[in-house]
Formats: sequence, structure tokens, C-alpha cells
Amino acid sequence: MKMKKMLAGAGLACVVYAGSFSGAIAHGDQQGKHGKQQDKAVTIAHRGLSAYAPEHTMASYQLAKNLNADYLEIDLQMTKDGKLIAMHDTTVNRTTDGKGQVKDLTLKEIKQLDAGSWFNQKNPDRAKAKYEGLEVPTLEEIFKKFGKNANYYIETKSPSLYPEMENELVRLIEKYKLADSKNHPNRVVIQSFSKESLLNIHELNPELPLVQLISYKNPAVATDAEIAELKSYAVGAGMNYRMIDEAYVKKMRDAGLWVHPYTVNDPADMQKLLDWGVNGMFTDYADVLKKVLKQQKENNKKYERIHQ
Repeated sequence: MKMKKMLAGAGLACVVYAGSFSGAIAHGDQQGKHGKQQDKAVTIAHRGLSAYAPEHTMASYQLAKNLNADYLEIDLQMTKDGKLIAMHDTTVNRTTDGKGQVKDLTLKEIKQLDAGSWFNQKNPDRAKAKYEGLEVPTLEEIFKKFGKNANYYIETKSPSLYPEMENELVRLIEKYKLADSKNHPNRVVIQSFSKESLLNIHELNPELPLVQLISYKNPAVATDAEIAELKSYAVGAGMNYRMIDEAYVKKMRDAGLWVHPYTVNDPADMQKLLDWGVNGMFTDYADVLKKVLKQQKENNKKYERIHQ
């Protein structure tokens, strides 16, 4: 992807991020428990630092961690023998040298696949020999490696294919003690396009903050009824950034909901969304978003000095 010139036209507009939300909701006052995360716009490393390393590999996650991205985003699929792996697609075809549905392959079979060479072939300017032969990691391996030193933004992908997905996900989160809402209420955020999956997660562990992914076919309009429904079980929503505008963001934020658009890779788009007041965003270029946020912070300081 050809990136536009960094931070072109960044203005001095002061952006204020609300640090606390309130309002009891049907499933346990989720905003009250989890609002403090939103005192700043968060950087969500989409499939790791996937612009520079093969998505959903330890190499990609390590690069994102090195940048201090706020969240490592992990898509989940489930193997034939019930293991959760980090993978976006329901097949291994695109991101490995294998073929077939994840649900039809055992973890041992998937571990034999090369999950890195495709990236080198697709991105010769960013190819690295160490990416050849990378394995598909399990969710447990990611938890073991990064533990409580990272935050996780986890999506249940195609949960209807995997009846045990939510049970295994919550089991692993609890095994590694990542759902301690008292001391770190947002270490793990669960997202899904499936409301049913999110409600299942809530029943298993009400402490976990939930984000509803929404696929808008037309420019987004947030109705009062839709917002009320969202607030009954979720702390926020994620949507294609191209389908929203400033009015949409304001209405969602005024209702106390997080707004985390996806997948934003251009610095001008990042700046626009920040000006609108989003709480964070998914990006393949966490390094670029970090620079935009740094510039935004400097601009805010300049604005404050000028208007003191």
C-alpha cells in the first residue's frame, strides 16, 4: 500500500476523549465497569503488525508489542480437535501453504503448515527470511508468550461453526487470569459480528467487555432503538470507518458507547476519525497510528498554550 505523506495537514483542533462513562445496563453496568479504558484513543494492532509481518503469527504480534500497541487483535478459528488458533479465514488456503477447512484439520496438521512464506511472496519489499516456515499459533501460545504484559482484542470468527468456541475461549482467559476486572478491567475485549456469541460469552463471564461488530451496507445511522439494544449487552461497537460520519460518532459517544472503526491505514483517515472523537481504531500500521496520536497530542498542547 502506498502511504500518503505522514500527518499532512494536521490541524490544531483540540480533541478531548471522555475518560469515564456511566449508566447501568441490563447485563451488569458494563460502561461503569469498563469505561476507564477510553481516557485515550487506543491503537488496536489488526492481526498484529500485519503490514510488516505475516498476519496472526508470533512475529506479527511481537512487532506490535514492541511498538507498545494498546491491543493485539486476534481472530479465532477452531481445529478439528478443539484448539483455538489465530486465523482470520475459515480455511488455511490464503495464509498458509495448505488447503482445507480449519474445522476439518487437527492442530498437529495445521502446525505442519508454513504460515509465513506467502507474506514474502506478496510483499517482496518487506520479505524476511525468518518469516519462512512460521507456524500458526494457538491462542494459548499467545497467552503464554505475552501473558499480562499485553492487552488482547479477540474476535470469535464464524462461531456457528464451532459450538465450543466460547467455552474454550473463556476457559483460557480464566486459566491465564486475564479477566481481572478489579485491577485491569480491559485487558481482554471480546468482539464479534454474532450477538449470540457475545451473549454466550457474557453468560460464561460477565466481567468481559463486549464489542458488537456491525456490517453496514449503507452509510451508518445510529437509531435510539439500536443504541439501547447495544447498551443492553455491549460496551461499544466496531464498524467499517468508511460507513460512518461525525454525527454517528457523536451520537454513539454521547450514549456512552466505545467507537472502534476498522481497518484504518491512511494517516489522513486516522486524523479525521480522531477529530470526530472515536475511541481508537484497528490498523495494520500501528506505527503510523502511534505517530498520528503523538502529533495530535502535541497539537493539543499547542492549542492549550495558545488559549490559556
